[in-house]
Amino acid sequence: MEKRILGLDPGLAILGFGVITCQQSSTKAQDSIVNMLDFGVITTSADAEMGQRLCTLFDDLHTLIQELQPDLVAIEKLFFYRMSSTILVAQARGVVMLTLAQHHLPYVEFTPAQIKQALTGYGNADKSEVQEAVARELNLEYIPKPDDAADALAVALTAWFQV
Repeated sequence: MEKRILGLDPGLAILGFGVITCQQSSTKAQDSIVNMLDFGVITTSADAEMGQRLCTLFDDLHTLIQELQPDLVAIEKLFFYRMSSTILVAQARGVVMLTLAQHHLPYVEFTPAQIKQALTGYGNADKSEVQEAVARELNLEYIPKPDDAADALAVALTAWFQV
């Protein structure tokens, strides 16, 4: 049975997305096949008014969900950097949650440490180790760019490993 997982790395300026397809053999879990379907980013301009930026995220994510038809969405949990940037990310994340609810999509959430642990076996791994693990797990000859898209693929892979 094939499952399509959309991974999201929420942000106001850049929202990363990555979609994987997973097919598990009914006989052995290790016979599962995971492939990258698509990845990229949704961007908003810092010059735009806040409401317009949130509308852009909503509209683009809505279109993305319609096109990709995911079975499950995996989201990176909010991580506190600085209070001002955390509030902006939280607003973007609210738009993500609203969009998922409107599409009746189930979702799972993972902390950055859970994602690092799932992909590298070490919860304090650095970004390059996680990105290399993404490329390895998806049999890619390159690390997906930009970083936000690679991070979203890491979130999707974490969901596959955990679900």
